[in-house]
Amino acid sequence: MVRNYYLIIGILLAGILAFFTFIGPSLPFVDSELKGERVVFPEPGIIKTAPFPPSEKFPLGSDRDGRDLLSLLVMGAKDTFILIFLVVILRYIVAIPLGMFGMKNKGFFSWIIKWWNQLFSSLPVIFTTALILTLPFLMFHELRFYWSIVIIALVEVGRVGLIIQQQAYSVSQQPFIEAGITIGVKPIKMMTSHYFPNLFPSIIVNFFIDAGRVAILIGQLAMINVFITQELVQLSYGYSEIFNTSGDWATIIREARRDVIRAFWIPFFPMLAIVIATLTFNILGEGMRQHFNRHLQ
Repeated sequence: MVRNYYLIIGILLAGILAFFTFIGPSLPFVDSELKGERVVFPEPGIIKTAPFPPSEKFPLGSDRDGRDLLSLLVMGAKDTFILIFLVVILRYIVAIPLGMFGMKNKGFFSWIIKWWNQLFSSLPVIFTTALILTLPFLMFHELRFYWSIVIIALVEVGRVGLIIQQQAYSVSQQPFIEAGITIGVKPIKMMTSHYFPNLFPSIIVNFFIDAGRVAILIGQLAMINVFITQELVQLSYGYSEIFNTSGDWATIIREARRDVIRAFWIPFFPMLAIVIATLTFNILGEGMRQHFNRHLQ
């Protein structure tokens, strides 16, 4: 029997992420209140200002407000993963019916899928998403969080729908489908007993791979100061800045281009967390692919 190392490693990494997401906030070394101290006096006559480098007090360093970076990552994990899974779940809720209705590879739904895919695949996803999210009426909309989830999900619905359509079309050409039609199996029964059992493995695999894509996209958007939720904060007379108002990891890397020179740990560790989450989703997806295809090995 071939051991599925991808699945084992993926489950292990997912378990670690889940532990810090749900149990992490109650750990003794995590500051759940995220208190910051911009100025400290380690010794008489010595003053240090935030951001503080990694030390015994701040294992991963601090941000510009003097908050522990490790605590920020742990406390922001839940918001980050909720955002990722909301986007992917909504994407598949729309893409699965589209793909199923267009499985004959002709007709209105097939045309919609191909048009949708071609429209949004002509440019990198980061450009298309950023362009839509920076439209004036969406910049500070009170429902921007929900609009952002819908927009990020819909941008790649065409790509996912096309994958499902092609797989459904392949299943429809199988002899057991023709046999079911011949003996008069009802369409709903055909879907639940023939199509979905054969499509489910690939949908699950692609779901986790898509979760990794969304994680990377959120990080990319933060690099260009495009956030899921944001507000305009006036810092001084005639000067304002846009700040992310959510607690996800993208919040920490909003000034990555400046921090990477003076305090590299501020963008480095959140980016590392996003990369680890992405690798976890991809490894888990590949592990499930091998699990579902184990009879072919």
